[in-house]
Amino acid sequence: MNNYHYIIASLPVLTPDYAFTKDTPEEWIAQILELLSEKDRKVVELLESGYNKENLGADFYKKAIAERNRFIREFFLFDLFVRNAKVEFLNARLSRPAGTSVLTLTDEETGEAVELPEFEEAAATQTALGAADLLSREKALDQLYWDKIDALTTFDWFTLEAILGFVAKLHIVARWYALDEQTGREKFRALVDEVRGTFKGVDFKQV
Repeated sequence: MNNYHYIIASLPVLTPDYAFTKDTPEEWIAQILELLSEKDRKVVELLESGYNKENLGADFYKKAIAERNRFIREFFLFDLFVRNAKVEFLNARLSRPAGTSVLTLTDEETGEAVELPEFEEAAATQTALGAADLLSREKALDQLYWDKIDALTTFDWFTLEAILGFVAKLHIVARWYALDEQTGREKFRALVDEVRGTFKGVDFKQV
């Protein structure tokens, strides 16, 4: 059985002026992977593969949505919905026909579109996409992802889902360090506070 307390406690020491120079997100994730069982490692690696744009085709999403792990299934279903909403937003802005470049999942046997559940965050996504400028739009969209991760891990304190949520948020933080360092720092501190508050009994150093 994995010791998730130990995994979180083993992460690099966090400091207020931390920037991803010495310990990169990739190095953090590598440390986490080393401490997981082979079975759990494969699930985290599947999550990681979803951050490679070259992988994000219909085959990937069908595999992710069929995955046994609940976090993977629901997170990538959400991701598919958001990505398609962004495409439709651009279609409207560029006066392209609706449905252009939208990723549709089809059943290999019947060739028919796979029936997906309702996109509960559709209205919130449209609000985010309608932000006044690109930076505000990206912040709003990433906040939707952050909130979705929270919703998916609400009662997961010492489970693989908690680790998956941490890794997913780490990607958001890393992106904002590249786009806007102040936002990246704010996200980073939020992630640190969440970890310290969730994993009770772990001796975290002051950050």
